[in-house]
Amino acid sequence: MATRKITIEPVTRIEGHAKITIHLDDTGKVKHAYFHVNEFRGFEKFCEGRMVFEMPQITPRICGICPVSHHLAAAKAADIVFGITPPRPATLLRELMHMGQIIQSHSMHFFELAGPDLLLGFDADPEIRNVIGIIQTNPELALKAIALRKFGQEIIKAVGGRKIHPTFAIPGGVNKALTANERDEILAGQANAIKTIKIGISFIKDWAEKHREDIAKFAVFPSGYMGLVTPENGLELYEGKVRLMDSAGNELEKFNASNYLDYIAEHTEDWSYLKFPYYKKMGWPNGVYRVGPLGRLNTVEKLDTPLANEEFKKYRALNAGKPIENTLHYHYARLIETLFAAEKVTVLLDDPDILSKEILNTHHYGFQSEGVGILEAPRGTLFHHYWANENGQLLKVNLIVSTGHNNWAMSKAVDCVAKEYITGPEIHEGLLNRVEAAVRAHDPCLSCSTHAVGQMPIIIEIKNSKGELIKELKRNTN
Repeated sequence: MATRKITIEPVTRIEGHAKITIHLDDTGKVKHAYFHVNEFRGFEKFCEGRMVFEMPQITPRICGICPVSHHLAAAKAADIVFGITPPRPATLLRELMHMGQIIQSHSMHFFELAGPDLLLGFDADPEIRNVIGIIQTNPELALKAIALRKFGQEIIKAVGGRKIHPTFAIPGGVNKALTANERDEILAGQANAIKTIKIGISFIKDWAEKHREDIAKFAVFPSGYMGLVTPENGLELYEGKVRLMDSAGNELEKFNASNYLDYIAEHTEDWSYLKFPYYKKMGWPNGVYRVGPLGRLNTVEKLDTPLANEEFKKYRALNAGKPIENTLHYHYARLIETLFAAEKVTVLLDDPDILSKEILNTHHYGFQSEGVGILEAPRGTLFHHYWANENGQLLKVNLIVSTGHNNWAMSKAVDCVAKEYITGPEIHEGLLNRVEAAVRAHDPCLSCSTHAVGQMPIIIEIKNSKGELIKELKRNTN
């Protein structure tokens, strides 16, 4: 049977570089679709030999979208290596910066990256199916969305002194206290931020009601779920234990981040540079799981802020309290988390310790040879694991980044959507955009996520002016 291939390259409106290949049989039906991560960074390897205390400044350069997440995870790992517990005010300030990161990243993705598909339609002309199209179609909403993202960025700047690549968190605490004026400026923007988030929630709920048929068939599949939780299994984005759930919503594990290698392994495939994490006890592929907004809200039992918790109850009622499996509900879950983060900002700013000058602990309580820093980045659970010698020099680094955890889910979603929507010989652009949207729903950050597996294979093809292959060079392709 003849097979032909459609290649979507690059996948648009995501952070980083990837492509999708759709393999069709001679009737035009999809045999299989693949999500290929073809970007390589190698941060783990070139961090070897650096000093542990440098990592909060080095790792934010992995990504300009989520530098705060890497900055804080690195600082948390460094705290452990150096045996230093930050003072409570420093932890509050770190968490406040993290809430700013959640707000700015989630809002940007919903309104500016995923938003064109939702606001303008999957079949809209590609020339307008972008942020410019949103500005032209609904300028008032576009301005509100920009202001919401700015609110999150201004929190990061107020706390850490700059919006991108902060140098704020250091082993043992932070290097800048928050002033009363900075606190008040953040609080002054709180009401408008929450209003805009509510507009977004109202929109996605209305959109979901009108597109129930699509939601019910757009990459709906069972999996496990993972995220950080409070002791009462509430949503936790900065501290907490890791909770793993099965596809029916039953708890599989709850463990400390330092023990993650006892529970998580990584599988490799030859068609992607990005590894596939899975739960060890169930093995590959039975132990696959999802992270990020949809994964987290399937992991928790409540949210500890009032507005977000009320919305969470409505969200979970969509499937009678059982895990939500619909990929397009990532968008709804993302906005619920944005609301939670905005409310959490108020909780943190109302804490009497938030203006304290006691922000750095210089007392070491014993050097550790390794440390694991963890938090919930916007896209999911982020692990920074450092091994160091007695001088604090790195011997080994392991980064399991949010997007990596979702690699199987993105690949599965691409295959499901391609098979559902591409069913005959006629293929129009809107159908291919739906396949891209399966990736987009997860808000991947591919610049963060890729790391090496042995030596990199390289194939160089030399062709003549007629496109005929005249020579092929290979390295490490066995």
